[in-house]
Amino acid sequence: MKHTLKTEWTLGVVGGVIAVTALGLGRAFGKIEHSSLNQKLISWAAAVVLLIAGAFAIVHLSRATGRFVTRQSNIGAGATIRLIASGAGSLILIFLLLTVLDVSLDHLLIGAGVAGIILGVAAQQSLGNIFAALVLLLARPFVVGDNIRIRSGVTGIIDVKVLGIGLTYVTVLTEDGYLKVPNSVLLGAGIGQFIPGVTPPATPPVAPAPPPRSGSSAPTPSAAEPNPESTAPNTTLSGSDESSM
Repeated sequence: MKHTLKTEWTLGVVGGVIAVTALGLGRAFGKIEHSSLNQKLISWAAAVVLLIAGAFAIVHLSRATGRFVTRQSNIGAGATIRLIASGAGSLILIFLLLTVLDVSLDHLLIGAGVAGIILGVAAQQSLGNIFAALVLLLARPFVVGDNIRIRSGVTGIIDVKVLGIGLTYVTVLTEDGYLKVPNSVLLGAGIGQFIPGVTPPATPPVAPAPPPRSGSSAPTPSAAEPNPESTAPNTTLSGSDESSM
């Protein structure tokens, strides 16, 4: 049964309130180790209610978030946000269940930290694509249906039409067919809009030089004009001429 967006938000909030209430009661009145039977029953009952109500809240809240993002952006963005919200909610629910059951989180957190480092190094490219998808969804340099020009060192300069935005890849249509481009490549590429059928000029137009202003340059002497120094008569007398006079 498909609910409206408002109903999804309402069901998610109600489930979240029940889960938080079960968490509080289990922590206040329940205890697993070194406790009576009643305290153990309270802890296990609170854990069961927390699991059911928490899962119910995660399903409806993630669905409502995905539908809301889909209305604001596109289907691919909504699916990505819904998947991320479900994963984050499930992780939080697991830690809350362990808290109700009095499981020590110290060793668990250390193990989770080491596992996170190993997975982060092993899946560095995949995680980079996921975070790039979040940035693309928030910045929105393009949406599904846009005709864009991609300038990248990986793909070169290509003109494509965006068909879908996923968690790790963006599906585009090129002249040669369909192409899936990693989100990290698009995040580091130059992206601009283009009009199909219009070829950009190879070189930018050069503006004409402004005409010279009158009187700004001095007149050059004519080639036929004699040099006064070269035509002046030699009036210097030698020593023999002075003695003869």
